[in-house]
Formats: sequence, structure tokens, C-alpha cells
Amino acid sequence: MADFSGKPSVLFVCVHNAGRSQMAAAWLTRLAGDRVEVRSAGSNPGASVNPAAVEAMAEVGIDISAETPKILTIDAVRESDVCITMGCGDTCPVFPGKRYLDWKLDDPAGQGVEAVRPVRDEIKTLIEGLIKEIAPEATA
Repeated sequence: MADFSGKPSVLFVCVHNAGRSQMAAAWLTRLAGDRVEVRSAGSNPGASVNPAAVEAMAEVGIDISAETPKILTIDAVRESDVCITMGCGDTCPVFPGKRYLDWKLDDPAGQGVEAVRPVRDEIKTLIEGLIKEIAPEATA
């Protein structure tokens, strides 16, 4: 990461910031705890978080019902070490020295919880790999 003096920061970006990016932020917060700073945003934020995403995360004990979609800002990208896009195309500004990843995930918009569960589980697997890379637990 660019700044080893503090903890790494990760920004998840999708179009509406209502499904994939919210689930990813919640998984990273749950699995990495305070070892990572977590942000999420959308290039065209929706009015609210996808109810099927809320339900799918509740099934694994994570409550994202109070989250609200946020607009993607240049500052959010500038302040993040890793920017992970999820189907937002070229709308994420690029800054030198940042790491950019694009996770190809099905869009859960308009889908029921049955369709969201596999996306939720795939995101968890990707998050577990990311944590091993950027914020491994200290070994005593």
C-alpha cells in the first residue's frame, strides 16, 4: 500500500452503491475489523440499499439496513489506497500510485435474495483474499 504509516484504505465503487459495493464494504468491515479503513460509493447512487442485499447480508449476521448510497467523489478515490470497481465502467477517476481492481460480479439490482446470495458469497471470498494481501493479521 502507498502509506504504511497508517492502515490501508479501500474504496468499493459500483454504479448505484446499493448492492455489491455495500455488501463488499460490510464484509471487509466484518472480516478485517479496524485493520482497514472502508469506503463505498456509486457513480450514480440509488435512493436506498437493495432490499435483497440487506436480506442476504442479514442471513449471515451482517446488518446493512442503515446504510445509504453515497456519491463517488474524487476525494474518496484520492484518500484510498485500493479502489475496487464492480461494473461502473470508466467512471472511477484514476490517480497515480493507487491500486485499481475490477471485480466482475453479477448486478443484484432487481433480483430476489436467491440471486443475491451467490454474489454475496463470491464477494466474501474476494474480500478474504484481499485481506490476506493488504492487512494480514499479525502473527505472535
